[in-house]
Amino acid sequence: MISVSLAFLISCNNHKNADDQNDHRYNQEPLVEKVTTAEEQKALSPDTILQRLKDGNKRFMENNITARDHSKMVRATAGGQYPKSVVLSCLDSRIPVEDVFDKGIGDMFVARNAGNIVNEDVLGSMEFACKVSGAKLILVMGHSSCGAIKSAIDDVKMGNITAMLAKIKPAVALSGNYEGEKNSKNSSFTDVVGKNNVLHTIETIKQRSPILKEMLDKGEIKMAGAYYDIKSGEVMFLE
Repeated sequence: MISVSLAFLISCNNHKNADDQNDHRYNQEPLVEKVTTAEEQKALSPDTILQRLKDGNKRFMENNITARDHSKMVRATAGGQYPKSVVLSCLDSRIPVEDVFDKGIGDMFVARNAGNIVNEDVLGSMEFACKVSGAKLILVMGHSSCGAIKSAIDDVKMGNITAMLAKIKPAVALSGNYEGEKNSKNSSFTDVVGKNNVLHTIETIKQRSPILKEMLDKGEIKMAGAYYDIKSGEVMFLE
């Protein structure tokens, strides 16, 4: 009887200590991140920036994202911005880009549209981000179960969506050697098309933006692809 009571007391005490630790963790002050300066932005290499995105996604998957005081960060970035990367992502509401990479206000430029495709507006935005504002990494990120990819496979035609999907059709053609059912119900096939769409978008950026191509050739910037798994939160990098 004594041994049972002792074991119960030890167990209760252990739970109390764990609760105390959790209370301490949740009561900590949110982090006020130091805003990146122009000098710090200039000193970073594209590879270092890419690795930081990988590290941030690992924290996101582990539910260990950084606690930030957004109000103070808003004020801290009001005087200027020196983001390190520009991410072209799909419009999908299930992909909170900054959270996926555990980044805060002022850390990255984000362009979004259905199917993470390139048009004149996106190219101009990327040129501004890199040539004018000093970003050193362009990341094009697609994702699993993408509605735009499925619609392109199904040859959907509807208003302005028709012209938008035409920009994804080359990725469908690039996936023609896939062995298996080539339809939107086959998630394996849609993943292949989605990844090919990311790679095709990167090639389109190089072809249609002499400014970014020159910066890439000089090593001033890096371009990379990524693919987000909406079930796990993991980002696969396609370098």
